[in-house]
Amino acid sequence: MKITTILGSPKKKGNTATVLGQFEKIMEKDHQINRINLKDKNINGCLGCGACRKKPDEIGCVQKDDAISVFEQMLGSDLIIYASPLYCWDFTAQLKALIDRHFCMVKAFNLPDNHVSFLENKKVALLVTCGGPVENNADVIQTVFERVAFYIKAKIAGKFILPLCSDINVAKTKGLKLAEKMAAEL
Repeated sequence: MKITTILGSPKKKGNTATVLGQFEKIMEKDHQINRINLKDKNINGCLGCGACRKKPDEIGCVQKDDAISVFEQMLGSDLIIYASPLYCWDFTAQLKALIDRHFCMVKAFNLPDNHVSFLENKKVALLVTCGGPVENNADVIQTVFERVAFYIKAKIAGKFILPLCSDINVAKTKGLKLAEKMAAEL
């Protein structure tokens, strides 16, 4: 299986990167892993210009940044992991910009019978680390993820949250257990 992991953290060696790295290490024995560090990418926000709608058979975004190459890597994957620390109950700005750009991957959303997505039937999973509990804290990001998956017509393979993860030691210990759970379920 080809797995693309998208690290939305602005920290390459933070808690989310640590847990994601543990998952990748487990999975790389039997699967091909491709990590995308959004910190290293230039991805602008969606312009809302609608130019992508004029090209129904291709991604068609007019912006010349790194989003299209990220999308191409996603298209070639069997499983996509969206990994983010929790920022104000949601994804980081880095990952949110990429998610907003998913707009160019979907055609005819306003016409339910014609709604198509280049990511249709792709398996997607969510990995979140957060300093607080899940309840009344990491519940919003899960709802956003579910709606994004619906919009891109992807299949949710799992949602994995590491609560009370306020330092790297927690990410290394409890994170390893979560990474093992992810590997077993995905």
